[in-house]
Amino acid sequence: MNVELLETVQAALGWSTLINFVVLIWWFAWFALARNTVRRLHGRWFDLPDAQFDAIHYGGMAIYKLGILLFNLVPYLALRIAT
Repeated sequence: MNVELLETVQAALGWSTLINFVVLIWWFAWFALARNTVRRLHGRWFDLPDAQFDAIHYGGMAIYKLGILLFNLVPYLALRIAT
């Protein structure tokens, strides 16, 4: 395979990993520091108990983080090792 293409894919995966972790940290910070604001905003559309609201956000962050690891970081590391 073309070396330039591999380097481009590797760079894209690296930047994608970084950007996605920034989004995850922003989500966590927003949820941790402004939970009541987020709760009021979502409360307009969904009638959820606090425990369920927290569980949905925590589960969403966990799934998002797993997606980052599986689809961005692991392929990036594999290309770093292979090249």
